[in-house]
Amino acid sequence: MSISRADVEKVALLARLTLTEDEAQQMTRQLNDIVTYVDHLSEVDTEGVEPMAHAVEVHNVLRPDVVRDSLPRDQALANAPKHSGVGYLVPAVLGD
Repeated sequence: MSISRADVEKVALLARLTLTEDEAQQMTRQLNDIVTYVDHLSEVDTEGVEPMAHAVEVHNVLRPDVVRDSLPRDQALANAPKHSGVGYLVPAVLGD
């Protein structure tokens, strides 16, 4: 399998990319290099290897979702540049 110049131009069009002549040639060459490399992977003997989603075993690293008290307001506001004692004070972004 190889990537043609027309393939690159079609993908660039779909991605709304404007490629110069040099960029299109470079992309065509680089994509063909990638396809050639991937083709080498098909030469690996995988007989007897079970299909897997990850190369290493994946474990859930998230802690259990436990309800607990939230941070006290004074601590939450302690490092705020400006606060009203009730909430953060931030500059207006949509006008006065």
